[in-house]
Amino acid sequence: MTTPIEGLSSLVVGTVESVSPREFKVILDADAPQSTAMNAGIPRGFPRINGYILIPNEQGAVVGLISWIGIERSLYPKRTGLKDFGLIDLPFPTRKLSVVPLGTLCRSNENIESYELRRGISIFPSVGDKVCMPTIRQLRSIVEASGNNKRVVIGKAPLAENALVSIDPDKIFGRHLAILGNTGSGKSCSVAGIIRWSLEEAKKDRKESMELGILPVSGTDQQSEDVNARFIILDPNGEYSNTFSDIGSRVFKVQPDVISEQLKVPAWLWNSHEWGAFSRASSQVQRPILSQALKGIREGLSISDPIERRLIRVFKGRFLQLGSIIGQGPAGYSGFPARQNCGLLLENIFKESEHYFLMVSTLGVSSTWETGLNTLKGKCREVIDNHKRKEYFNDFSEPVLTHIHQEISSFLSVVQTEASIPDSGVDADSPVSFNIGDFPEYLEALAAEAGGGAATNIQYLIMRIRTMLGDRRFNQVVAPENDLTFEEWLESYIGKDQAQNGPVAVIDLSLVPSDLLHVIAAVISRIVFEAVQRYKKLNEGKELPTVLVLEEAHTFIKRDIADDQSSSASIECRKIFEKIAREGRKFGLGLVLSSQRPSDLSPTVLSQCNTFLLHRIVNDRDQELVSKLVPDNLGGLLSELPSLPAGEAIIMGWASPIPVLVKMKELPLEKRPESSDPDYWNVWVGLEERKLDWPTIADDWRQ
Repeated sequence: MTTPIEGLSSLVVGTVESVSPREFKVILDADAPQSTAMNAGIPRGFPRINGYILIPNEQGAVVGLISWIGIERSLYPKRTGLKDFGLIDLPFPTRKLSVVPLGTLCRSNENIESYELRRGISIFPSVGDKVCMPTIRQLRSIVEASGNNKRVVIGKAPLAENALVSIDPDKIFGRHLAILGNTGSGKSCSVAGIIRWSLEEAKKDRKESMELGILPVSGTDQQSEDVNARFIILDPNGEYSNTFSDIGSRVFKVQPDVISEQLKVPAWLWNSHEWGAFSRASSQVQRPILSQALKGIREGLSISDPIERRLIRVFKGRFLQLGSIIGQGPAGYSGFPARQNCGLLLENIFKESEHYFLMVSTLGVSSTWETGLNTLKGKCREVIDNHKRKEYFNDFSEPVLTHIHQEISSFLSVVQTEASIPDSGVDADSPVSFNIGDFPEYLEALAAEAGGGAATNIQYLIMRIRTMLGDRRFNQVVAPENDLTFEEWLESYIGKDQAQNGPVAVIDLSLVPSDLLHVIAAVISRIVFEAVQRYKKLNEGKELPTVLVLEEAHTFIKRDIADDQSSSASIECRKIFEKIAREGRKFGLGLVLSSQRPSDLSPTVLSQCNTFLLHRIVNDRDQELVSKLVPDNLGGLLSELPSLPAGEAIIMGWASPIPVLVKMKELPLEKRPESSDPDYWNVWVGLEERKLDWPTIADDWRQ
């Protein structure tokens, strides 16, 4: 009968030769296994890259990951004892390993027969310490028992006797997940699989809880088993339309079919930044007028309003314009052409003050309004006379402009008080619906009323908006005929109470015009983010767990490059995702990124991802970037990324205490995203038929 000591000695395979915080060097014994180990209970491959070894100590055993295997020429065989020493001087091969320290394997406090892995090492080994192969139980403990609440199985570890690799959904979704890999490496299946397996396990757990009486049973059996989950997938390639049809998905497309609905992101949902990005409005003149127009049309104002509303509309616009100039600092009111634009604005304020002073005097509306307009007119005249030389202006100073800004504010306050017009609380960014068809005319009339060069400066912006409204592709998305309320939009795209309309929303962006793509993605993501923020605010600090999945993330979150010619819409899109990456966790909004070009992604977003699932990555730049995202002592583990087969990946980070090579579970063919490689050969030789009808395609294209 084998004693424990004898059992342990049979697992010894080598000796520690050198120790550093980042790497250990191990010399294998001459009689250590060379390809297959028979002394570990069952036949097992050893040594193997990404295999595990143990170095026993007083706390348990240091766990190391094999990162390099090589041979050193020695003058004599390094056997136990000193016999034969010096009797032979022929070169003798000695095998060596490089080992990356991962953590400490200790006996479990709850069960002496089991083990638990603790990340980090407090006691490092010393030179000469014995190196052992882990037993089957220890090997499985390293992979399976590393962490609590690992409820969802995503695959097996081929180098750990096919131990099950599980994840904790709270960790993997709560602190953002990045799934990276080249085309064809299996990342789309991983995205779909992790979502599906998580929902299936949640449904199973819910059903068991109801059977045990932990949860009450309500509604039909099917309704009782439905999980209250929310996954929103932004799908630029149209891969996921059929992927979740069996578990209750909502699919939104530009051109809907029998399984999908019309994608609707009405223009009244856009805020002023998104409008400005889409229309490419300039910051000095166009954006203030655009913001004023959005606020006015959301409030239901029109150009033919009574005198008090016209005063508020006109001088509110000037207040915003002057505030924008002051906010820019000296760049807004000194130097050419900034000082000229500032001077022209003051002249417009002077002319409008004079015009409405005469109108108020004639109508006899209010002496207080007359006094306010007369004071404002005099201040503007004084500043203009002090700074104008012929038709040009000298530089202005901030105190002078701030004084006029305060005069406008005081006048507006008087008009609102006397006319008993309460502040509506609606601003340029409020999600209040309006008729988008009326917006260009309202904007044009507002610019004409503003006078000066405003009407000319705003024409390009108006042309962009009218072009959008004249394009049927745009209209289908941003100006749907049967408009929906804001509440209906939230229920459709984020989900109803208890996820009654399904846990997954797939937003197919494949046919969205390129001019509109980044704006649509930014609007949807911003509203989801603000929705979970407001939910937490109104529900005593409780979060609404929601996951935003971004397929082909490099399309939406391009890194900021100097002298980049990216559109302002692309920049706006990147900014909202950077904000979600930084702040989403606090409000229960998780982010899942899938990309084949990590080097093109925003570093801000990638740095906020705490878990990585890395498939095959071949590009040098992408490999270099990924290696910088992991701790220094683990960077070398990623050198095998170029050689990973499809369907295998390395999971590492917050959701996995140690890096694990995992062979992902396979999805049935009908549940996979539509991202398989084209079948060229079978089409070429006629085994698969492809009929071509260009007239039908052309007709669909034209319409």
